Amino acid sequence: MSAAIQPLPRWADVALLPAVNLAIALLVAGIVVALVGQNPREVMAVLVHGAFGTPRGLSYTLYYATTFIFAGLAVSVAFHGGLFNIGVEGQALMGGLGTGLVALWLSHTLPALLMLPLMLVVGVLFGMLWAAVPGYLQAYRSSHVVITTIMFNFLASSLLAYLLVNKLKPMGSMSVESAAFADSAKLPGMQQALAWLGVEWPSSPLNLSLFLALAAALGVYLLLWRSRAGYRLRAVGSSEGAASYAGINAKHQVVLAMAISGGLSGMVGMNEIAGVNGKLLLDFVGGAGFTGIAVALMGRNHPLGIVLASVLFGALFQGGAEVSFDVPGFSRDMVVMLQGFIVLFSGAMATVFAPGLARVLSAVLPQSGAQHG
Repeated sequence: MSAAIQPLPRWADVALLPAVNLAIALLVAGIVVALVGQNPREVMAVLVHGAFGTPRGLSYTLYYATTFIFAGLAVSVAFHGGLFNIGVEGQALMGGLGTGLVALWLSHTLPALLMLPLMLVVGVLFGMLWAAVPGYLQAYRSSHVVITTIMFNFLASSLLAYLLVNKLKPMGSMSVESAAFADSAKLPGMQQALAWLGVEWPSSPLNLSLFLALAAALGVYLLLWRSRAGYRLRAVGSSEGAASYAGINAKHQVVLAMAISGGLSGMVGMNEIAGVNGKLLLDFVGGAGFTGIAVALMGRNHPLGIVLASVLFGALFQGGAEVSFDVPGFSRDMVVMLQGFIVLFSGAMATVFAPGLARVLSAVLPQSGAQHG
């Protein structure tokens, strides 16, 4: 019998495996692009330049990445608690609803220094409460969290649509959106913020919520790997039975993991509602909650990996849009196909190539298995 395959060392699992997955995804995508009659080098060159080659393109990339960081962190926290949160989309919608309601009610009376933190806190609370319900049902009623969070996505979407159509839409307006917020409820854009420092920057949706997303990533790292609360949460995610035997209240940790995950999802509204639109819209999340699953998988559920994966997916969205405009014959559907390969190999099939990579490392670095962990 052949010797058992050693697990990947930690550095390879976190850094090397995602790089290999990305390289394979780009290779397969390049082959498909060539088969449809396009030049893979030209397509990739336009994509990279469109995403990073100009300040405006970089701004759009980071704008998309900001939302993906929130979504990826939300999926990651639930995952470390042993849960698969499919409801980030709905939790982000509810968080945005809370953010928008506070802005509609109070932005004409409160200054920005009070208004913006209040919008953030209420958005987080709305997301937490919406996610805590499936967490409670999982912990105390054995209702599977995957099913309940999927259903809660539809409930959140329906509730937001009802409120916008029947309660929040201005009289006489044909658009399904709320009235515009006062200026105190609008998060400064990056162009405005850099202008305060004397730096010229092109206009774009990028705003100061980027720094909020980075702070959230740091906070998640400190919570999960530098605190007792995070240790308890990860212990339950690793083995609920062992954690319970050690005296940890596993049911409490399940609800807590989902609540924190929902709170992170609720921060999406600060980017999309407070930072860009300045009003409450029907579908401001735009599928980012589901993209967050692939982001978390590619980032190996580590905050640093999630930030890097979010930038990659932001580049795919922004660079893909540039490709569809600048490359003749390369349609938007082909861009979606290119993005799909990245999601497939870097997200859904994130661990498929791990055994082969482990064999290669075992041959090249015989002691790599001993370095695991």
